[in-house]
Amino acid sequence: MHATHLLPAQGPINVFIHHNTLHAFEDRDFDSAVQHGASVFGCEAYLPEARFRDELARGRIRINELRQVLLDDLGAQANDKLAGLSSRHSIHEALLLHPLLLGDKQELSWFMAESEGLVRMRADVSDVQKRHLITETRQLVMRRLRGQNPGLESKPWLGAVMADFNVDNIEQWSETQWEAFTLHSLWEVCQRGVAQVSDTKTNKPLNFQRHRDALLYATGIDTDLLLNSVLIPFCSAFLDQGVAHWHLPADEQGLYKAFLALYGKDSIGAAWWAHGFASLTHQHSALSPLESIAASLQTLGVKDSELPAFLNETLLALRGWAGMLWHVEQRPDRVHHAPAPGTLVEYVAVRLLLEQQVLNAVAKRHLPTTTPLAALRTNILSDFPTTEPKTCQQRAFYLFQLAQLLGWLPEQLASLTMLDWQNLLTEILNFDSLQRRRIFHMAYEYRFRAQTLDALASRKNVHVKPKNRPQFQAVFCIDEREESIRRHIEEVAPHAETFGAAGFFGVVMYYRGAAAADFVPLCPVVVMPQHWVSEVVDTSLQSEEQRRKGLRRKLGMTLQNYHGGSRRIVSGAFIAATVGLLTTIPLVLQVLYPRLTALWNSFLNQFIAPPPKTRLKLERTSSTPSQQEHDHGYTLAEMLNIGERILRDLGLTANFARLIFFNGHGSTSMNNPHESAHDCGACGGGVGGPNARAVAHILNDQRVRSGLLERGITIPADTHFVGCLHNTANDNITFYDTDQVPASHQAEYASAQAALLEAAQRNAHERARRFNSAPLSLNQLGAKRHMEGRVQDISQVRPEWGHATNAICIVGRRQRTRGLFLDRRSFLVSYDPTQEGTETPILARILGAAMPVCSGINLEYYFSHVDSPGWGCGSKLPHNITGLIGVMDGAMSDLRTGLPWQMVEIHEPVRLLFVIETTSAAMLAIMAQNAAINTMVRNNWVQVALQHPTTGELSIFKGSDFVPYEHDVEPLPVAANSLDWYGGWRERLEFAEITAAQAPVA
Repeated sequence: MHATHLLPAQGPINVFIHHNTLHAFEDRDFDSAVQHGASVFGCEAYLPEARFRDELARGRIRINELRQVLLDDLGAQANDKLAGLSSRHSIHEALLLHPLLLGDKQELSWFMAESEGLVRMRADVSDVQKRHLITETRQLVMRRLRGQNPGLESKPWLGAVMADFNVDNIEQWSETQWEAFTLHSLWEVCQRGVAQVSDTKTNKPLNFQRHRDALLYATGIDTDLLLNSVLIPFCSAFLDQGVAHWHLPADEQGLYKAFLALYGKDSIGAAWWAHGFASLTHQHSALSPLESIAASLQTLGVKDSELPAFLNETLLALRGWAGMLWHVEQRPDRVHHAPAPGTLVEYVAVRLLLEQQVLNAVAKRHLPTTTPLAALRTNILSDFPTTEPKTCQQRAFYLFQLAQLLGWLPEQLASLTMLDWQNLLTEILNFDSLQRRRIFHMAYEYRFRAQTLDALASRKNVHVKPKNRPQFQAVFCIDEREESIRRHIEEVAPHAETFGAAGFFGVVMYYRGAAAADFVPLCPVVVMPQHWVSEVVDTSLQSEEQRRKGLRRKLGMTLQNYHGGSRRIVSGAFIAATVGLLTTIPLVLQVLYPRLTALWNSFLNQFIAPPPKTRLKLERTSSTPSQQEHDHGYTLAEMLNIGERILRDLGLTANFARLIFFNGHGSTSMNNPHESAHDCGACGGGVGGPNARAVAHILNDQRVRSGLLERGITIPADTHFVGCLHNTANDNITFYDTDQVPASHQAEYASAQAALLEAAQRNAHERARRFNSAPLSLNQLGAKRHMEGRVQDISQVRPEWGHATNAICIVGRRQRTRGLFLDRRSFLVSYDPTQEGTETPILARILGAAMPVCSGINLEYYFSHVDSPGWGCGSKLPHNITGLIGVMDGAMSDLRTGLPWQMVEIHEPVRLLFVIETTSAAMLAIMAQNAAINTMVRNNWVQVALQHPTTGELSIFKGSDFVPYEHDVEPLPVAANSLDWYGGWRERLEFAEITAAQAPVA
């Protein structure tokens, strides 16, 4: 099937997985891809010019860096003069710094008649340029009047302007009059010069890939809106994951047969265009989906040469629904009710059937003559003209404004040849809004890249590593939201160490909780798990679990019957009259007191939740894993490999603390369809607590430790691992299997637990500053309670910011970044280059997982911010969940993919900057071995810098190799602790050194 690579790769919303929105174009350079993707999907490639100019005004983009970016982009041609007037660099810089007007003919006519555009120069023209233009024009006119230069008589433009002015009293003209005369002269010359050349940007002739586009152009009627009124509800019903009370007829036979069964008896409705549809479906009922597609294409007159483009456009017409059908067909493990293979082909067959019906009806009603569908596009093209190019006056006005800014004299412009005018206009019009935004974007990234690398360069000689045994060690996901809590732990417990690893911690599994019905994959989306792990209640509590399980089942059936009955005519009226008023009480409490209501619900839930004492069924003795309960888990050899891999990836192979905490993460919020987008990206949009719990169990196993000893890793007998879950929404930390902590460790455990909880409270305070609803005067406890209430508030559209601050990924030893305030902007990946030689298999493995996951998160946030309605899913406010599979706008729309605006509005859309502690030779070798990494780096989907493991010197990838980073390093500000730096501020902050988080010298 063509075009599947163009479809969104987003899966069901309950397992939201971040990915590169333009994954289909990764074989192109980033700028080429976003510009091409913007034209294919009708979206924006970069932020608007006005936004970039605002960033320039507030110093987020610096003028000198913008100039440097422009010089690099123009290369050897930067200083070439165009028509002897100004250099390319000067012209492009003026177009970047000054917004020029370019309206249609009516707007331009109004501007010339009603404004002072021909009387007063632009406000942004410098005094020097203004004086130069007026003075030179005055001298030219006075020489002509005095007969000092006979050659002036051959300047018809000057005579034409002078004829419009009363020059009898020219000696008494004021500066204002001379300014008006100068502008009229400049305008006259620009019009005459531009008139000599044709439009260099003439629009291309129309070319309709789809019949719908032709009819829309000719009649103004969008046939997609008509057929979507049938297709969208049908797709929603077909993909329903448990909301509907009735199944589609024949849905077990696939989408195509279900559609024919449902609409094969004129049950499509009373729409004016639906007459005769039953006859059409009857004709196709004996055909297979592929045969139906072939018949439809023949009826529509689609030639073989047109087929790829036609199918592309057909699938992209409802790209959200088509993409979801394709995704769940390819990954049936991510939904409860999965469609059969071939569903997307069946979808195309159904869509083409509907298109035939709607196109015929609209063409017969609104076109003057009856036209067969096969000839529809050709006939419309012959009957309607192409679009009109820009007028000469529009182009002249654009040049007229630029001439003022650059001080081009009328006399200079009048002397240009036709070729000069052609070259000048070509240069100016080719540097259009898209290209200007590209340069702005490069400068935008330049500033942040310099800020980041300067911060790391200022601390390049920091190597100090504690030699004493750490107080405790805490491992977190690499998620940039964990940057702040790690910093706070290091402030609260200076002798503790923190690490970062992909949050599935090497445990690839399908997982089912004790109260869950289905398994969910907890691993990166590119991996298909081969193992199943389940949570089971401790054998001593089995009878209690059976009682609670029965209560859960009865409560679930009661609620299902209640919700089902409330939607029926008779029972719905009865329920509304008898119970309706009572249901408002918990709703009001939920709105007014969200935190207290959540605490009360938690208290009630403990009576039906599984007993607190549970274990993971983690060890398997059978030969082959499967979904059957006796085949759950891993063999001892598999657990040994998992344990060795995670420790070597972390660089944690010696100096183990007595207590080591593995912290997975997840997010909990009310009334938030995109809740799973706040969960762990490394766990495929799931919660990483089970992975942390599993790896702690594995590393506590004495048999695993014996195997690790044979492989050169000695874990002391008194080291104990604890699995935890950090809720990034309310900053709660859950500790698993605490009854397994040895009695000899209880005092240390209590101390470490207190430090972790204190750090989490501080973390909540730092996070709260970014929300306007949280007063900056809140203390730490108040901020923690505010965050707890916020995530339980059903009216809250911003329960947390998720990855909205991501911009960097640092791969290396924590000593390089410990004590740096990175404002929750950096993924932090632990890697110790001293633990491997010139061959770097560990780094290759880390980057193989981290680069696609982190760049996928970054690029989805990039696109969803740059064009929220186009690449993202717009505002949350009109969203409705459909079929538990995704969200629509209102009652009916395409399935909205991407992220809502309320998740990305504070994001800075820059490509992720990887800073990796390794050598250029090692990195180039990894790129040569890993095609995906090589593509992302060489095609500039990510930015890459290296920090040498020994010298700390930085280099950046430029062109095709790494070059030394040369920049005047600005010293970092210093603060005693994080609160001293961020306190009282809501906006993004510069990086700083935090002395309280510095590693102590042994």
